[in-house]
Amino acid sequence: MTPLEMLREHPFLADLPAQWLPRLDGYARPVVWHPGHRLFRAGQPAERFWLVRGGEVALDFPVPGRGDVGIETIGPGGVLGWSWLFPPYRWQFGAVAVRRTTTVEFTAEGVRRLMASDDRLGRELTTRFMAVVVDRLQASRVRLLDLYGYPTPVSRP
Repeated sequence: MTPLEMLREHPFLADLPAQWLPRLDGYARPVVWHPGHRLFRAGQPAERFWLVRGGEVALDFPVPGRGDVGIETIGPGGVLGWSWLFPPYRWQFGAVAVRRTTTVEFTAEGVRRLMASDDRLGRELTTRFMAVVVDRLQASRVRLLDLYGYPTPVSRP
Protein backbone atom coordinates (compact mmCIF):
# COMPACT_ATOMS: atom_id res chain seq x y z
CA MET A 1 0.00 0.00 0.00
CA THR A 2 1.36 3.45 -0.90
CA PRO A 3 1.47 6.35 1.57
CA LEU A 4 -1.26 8.09 -0.47
CA GLU A 5 -3.54 5.06 -0.09
CA MET A 6 -2.75 5.02 3.64
CA LEU A 7 -3.78 8.69 3.88
CA ARG A 8 -7.05 8.00 2.10
CA GLU A 9 -7.90 5.28 4.62
CA HIS A 10 -6.96 7.07 7.86
CA PRO A 11 -9.89 8.43 9.95
CA PHE A 12 -8.04 11.65 10.81
CA LEU A 13 -8.12 12.67 7.16
CA ALA A 14 -11.68 11.48 6.50
CA ASP A 15 -13.63 13.88 4.28
CA LEU A 16 -10.55 15.94 3.50
CA PRO A 17 -10.84 17.24 -0.09
CA ALA A 18 -9.19 14.70 -2.38
CA GLN A 19 -6.94 17.31 -4.03
CA TRP A 20 -5.18 17.95 -0.70
CA LEU A 21 -4.08 14.35 -0.10
CA PRO A 22 -1.39 14.23 -2.83
CA ARG A 23 0.05 17.46 -1.44
CA LEU A 24 0.28 15.92 2.05
CA ASP A 25 1.69 12.74 0.55
CA GLY A 26 4.79 14.68 -0.49
CA TYR A 27 5.75 14.88 3.20
CA ALA A 28 4.71 11.37 4.24
CA ARG A 29 6.38 7.98 4.51
CA PRO A 30 5.51 4.66 6.16
CA VAL A 31 7.33 3.85 9.41
CA VAL A 32 7.33 0.79 11.68
CA TRP A 33 8.42 0.72 15.35
CA HIS A 34 9.06 -2.27 17.57
CA PRO A 35 7.98 -2.60 21.21
CA GLY A 36 10.04 -0.45 23.55
CA HIS A 37 11.19 2.02 20.87
CA ARG A 38 11.20 5.55 22.35
CA LEU A 39 9.95 8.00 19.71
CA PHE A 40 10.52 11.17 21.70
CA ARG A 41 10.68 12.70 25.18
CA ALA A 42 8.99 15.79 26.56
CA GLY A 43 11.08 18.87 25.80
CA GLN A 44 12.82 17.51 22.70
CA PRO A 45 12.32 19.24 19.32
CA ALA A 46 9.05 18.24 17.63
CA GLU A 47 9.91 17.72 13.97
CA ARG A 48 7.45 15.01 12.92
CA PHE A 49 3.97 13.66 13.53
CA TRP A 50 2.29 10.35 12.74
CA LEU A 51 -1.01 8.76 11.79
CA VAL A 52 -1.17 5.41 13.57
CA ARG A 53 -2.34 2.54 11.36
CA GLY A 54 -1.69 -0.43 13.64
CA GLY A 55 -0.22 -1.21 17.05
CA GLU A 56 -0.03 1.03 20.11
CA VAL A 57 2.05 3.93 21.35
CA ALA A 58 1.97 5.03 25.00
CA LEU A 59 2.15 8.73 25.84
CA ASP A 60 3.90 9.70 29.05
CA PHE A 61 5.23 12.73 30.86
CA PRO A 62 7.91 13.17 33.49
CA VAL A 63 6.72 13.57 37.07
CA PRO A 64 9.37 14.49 39.63
CA GLY A 65 10.00 11.57 41.97
CA ARG A 66 7.91 9.19 39.84
CA GLY A 67 9.69 9.09 36.48
CA ASP A 68 7.73 8.87 33.23
CA VAL A 69 4.04 8.43 33.99
CA GLY A 70 1.76 7.00 31.30
CA ILE A 71 -1.28 9.08 30.42
CA GLU A 72 -2.80 7.57 27.29
CA THR A 73 -2.33 4.90 24.64
CA ILE A 74 -2.76 5.79 20.97
CA GLY A 75 -3.92 2.96 18.74
CA PRO A 76 -5.05 2.38 15.15
CA GLY A 77 -6.78 5.40 13.67
CA GLY A 78 -5.10 7.74 16.16
CA VAL A 79 -2.82 10.72 15.70
CA LEU A 80 0.53 11.02 17.41
CA GLY A 81 1.99 14.47 17.81
CA TRP A 82 0.69 18.00 17.78
CA SER A 83 3.59 19.92 19.33
CA TRP A 84 5.13 20.38 15.86
CA LEU A 85 2.28 22.79 15.02
CA PHE A 86 2.91 25.40 17.72
CA PRO A 87 6.15 27.26 18.55
CA PRO A 88 8.52 26.57 20.17
CA TYR A 89 7.99 23.15 18.50
CA ARG A 90 8.93 21.03 21.52
CA TRP A 91 7.20 17.84 22.62
CA GLN A 92 4.82 18.29 25.54
CA PHE A 93 4.75 14.54 26.23
CA GLY A 94 6.94 11.53 25.55
CA ALA A 95 6.02 8.47 23.49
CA VAL A 96 7.12 4.83 23.37
CA ALA A 97 5.87 1.94 21.20
CA VAL A 98 3.98 -0.64 23.27
CA ARG A 99 3.50 -3.14 20.45
CA ARG A 100 4.77 -3.32 16.88
CA THR A 101 3.31 -0.15 15.42
CA THR A 102 2.75 0.91 11.82
CA THR A 103 2.34 4.59 11.00
CA VAL A 104 2.51 7.22 8.33
CA GLU A 105 5.18 9.73 9.38
CA PHE A 106 5.06 13.38 8.26
CA THR A 107 7.84 15.95 8.14
CA ALA A 108 6.48 18.83 10.23
CA GLU A 109 8.35 21.65 8.52
CA GLY A 110 6.99 20.66 5.10
CA VAL A 111 3.42 20.34 6.36
CA ARG A 112 3.69 23.74 8.12
CA ARG A 113 4.81 25.32 4.82
CA LEU A 114 1.94 23.62 3.00
CA MET A 115 -0.56 24.88 5.59
CA ALA A 116 0.86 28.43 5.34
CA SER A 117 0.52 28.37 1.54
CA ASP A 118 -3.15 27.28 1.57
CA ASP A 119 -5.42 28.98 4.11
CA ARG A 120 -8.26 26.47 3.70
CA LEU A 121 -6.00 23.47 4.20
CA GLY A 122 -4.27 25.21 7.10
CA ARG A 123 -7.56 25.95 8.88
CA GLU A 124 -8.87 22.44 8.31
CA LEU A 125 -5.75 20.70 9.63
CA THR A 126 -5.44 23.12 12.55
CA THR A 127 -9.05 22.41 13.54
CA ARG A 128 -8.45 18.66 13.39
CA PHE A 129 -5.26 18.92 15.42
CA MET A 130 -6.92 21.14 18.02
CA ALA A 131 -9.38 18.30 18.65
CA VAL A 132 -6.35 16.06 19.30
CA VAL A 133 -4.90 18.66 21.69
CA VAL A 134 -8.15 18.85 23.65
CA ASP A 135 -8.34 15.05 23.91
CA ARG A 136 -4.72 14.83 25.16
CA LEU A 137 -5.22 17.55 27.74
CA GLN A 138 -8.37 15.86 29.00
CA ALA A 139 -6.53 12.53 29.24
CA SER A 140 -3.73 14.28 31.18
CA ARG A 141 -6.24 15.80 33.57
CA VAL A 142 -7.88 12.43 34.24
CA ARG A 143 -4.49 10.76 34.75
CA LEU A 144 -3.38 13.45 37.20
CA LEU A 145 -6.59 12.92 39.17
CA ASP A 146 -5.82 9.19 39.24
CA LEU A 147 -2.30 9.89 40.51
CA TYR A 148 -3.03 12.54 43.07
CA GLY A 149 -6.81 12.44 43.62
CA TYR A 150 -8.71 14.74 45.84
CA PRO A 151 -7.64 15.09 49.47
CA THR A 152 -9.57 12.92 51.87
CA PRO A 153 -11.68 15.07 54.21
CA VAL A 154 -10.55 14.98 57.81
CA SER A 155 -13.24 13.66 60.12
CA ARG A 156 -13.74 15.58 63.32
CA PRO A 157 -14.72 13.92 66.60
